[in-house]
Formats: sequence, C-alpha cells, structure tokens
Amino acid sequence: MTLILVTVTLLLSSMVTAAGQDNPLPNTLSEQERQDGWMLLFDGSTTDGWTGTRTEGFPQIGWVVENGELVVLPAPGDANHSGGDIITTREYESFELSLEFKLSEGANSGVKYFMDPGLLKEKGSALGLEYSILDDAVHPDAKMGVAGNRTQGSLYDLIPAGITLNSGKREKMNRSIGEWNQLRIVVKGKKVEHWLNAVKVLDFKRGTSMFRALVANSKYAGKENFGEWKSGPILLQDHGDWVAFRNIKIREF
Repeated sequence: MTLILVTVTLLLSSMVTAAGQDNPLPNTLSEQERQDGWMLLFDGSTTDGWTGTRTEGFPQIGWVVENGELVVLPAPGDANHSGGDIITTREYESFELSLEFKLSEGANSGVKYFMDPGLLKEKGSALGLEYSILDDAVHPDAKMGVAGNRTQGSLYDLIPAGITLNSGKREKMNRSIGEWNQLRIVVKGKKVEHWLNAVKVLDFKRGTSMFRALVANSKYAGKENFGEWKSGPILLQDHGDWVAFRNIKIREF
C-alpha cells in the first residue's frame, strides 16, 4: 500500500499545471490563465462558439444551459432522436483542452477530436478520436472492446486508460457519479495525452505503425486517415444520456 501511495504521489507532483488549478470560479479565466494563453469555450450562460453537427446553428432540443452548465438531456432511443452532437465553430491543431464533466448513472458520452470532416454532417455520431466518458460500473460498453479500451478516459476502442502502479495493477481515478471529473486532452503535433482528474492515463502518437495497427483492429478499420487529420473542431457527444459540462477551456500551441 505504501508503494502505491508513493507512486501516485510522484505522478501527481510531476503533472503539468492545468487550467483552473488557480481559479476556483467556474467558467472564468484567471489572470494567470489569460497570460498562459487559455480561452473559454463556454461562458456559462450562452452557446456561443458551438454548433450542431446535424443542424444549422445550435440544436433546439437535447441541450440546455442551466446553472452554469452545458447539459445533454436524456432522450428516448438512440442519439439520432435527440439534439445530436455539438462542435466548436473553430478548428484546432495543437492544443490543450481542459473541462469538467459530471455523469448520471449509466451514462455514456465522449469528447472527440480530429474527426473526419466528410462525416460530420452524416447521420449518426461523427467518427474521430474519442476521449471516452462512461459510467464504467453500469454501462455495458465498459466490458466491450479489448482490455477495457471503451472505459472512461480511454481512447475509445483503441487504447485503455489507466496507470500502472508498483503492484502491477492498472487503476484509474474515476470519481463517483454526480461528482465533477476533470478531463484534459493535450495534443502537441502527433503526440497526444489523456488526463483524468490530474493523472495522465494514456499517451500515444498519431500516424505511427502502432497507431495504424490499433485502428486496423478496431471499429474504425478501413476508415482512411482515421485520426490523422491536421486539424478539426472539438466535439461533445450526445448519446441520449444526461451529462453536464463546465469550465471548458482551450489553449493552442
């Protein structure tokens, strides 16, 4: 147990400073964050800077702004009967994205990036790299895929999230349902990192032989240039489950 605590402590002490650590006020930027190049993607009261993938402008159903949160409302059936996914009106190439999310029991969602631009307006959810947001304990997707690569924090259907402790056991820092989790995605060129609650849970390089082998053995097999687009918008997924987002911030490199 001592070795486990020491390992986690070292991981936390070596992490890069993330947005919001010096700023307790939701949906705002501190002076230090501004100096560091952070920009708000959600101001807590409007949907400025966002649009639907299947609609002109922001969806009229399925999403609401309330209590300083951008909320996906539960919907009967699949995501095609709800408001649909939303994307930023700007594209990003090398960036650090930071946000907080809160799940309802059994919920499924995700944050996508480097989507295939030709598929953004097609029926169904756009295809791209996905930071999986999931109630691992309840949602069946957690037990599908390979080695947990559809669980929370994972690169969906490609790389499982987790940190390897000295015990050899892979752990994640999920918080309880109804509590806020912090998500970070860091992209510097082809190198990508996923962070969950201040712990890096995976990293990879796009375009490598290993990355392409993973794609070839996933649900994305045969999708040309999957995950290798130079730039793209940030997508928040509507999977028909209640999920809330806030403190959505980004800085470009």
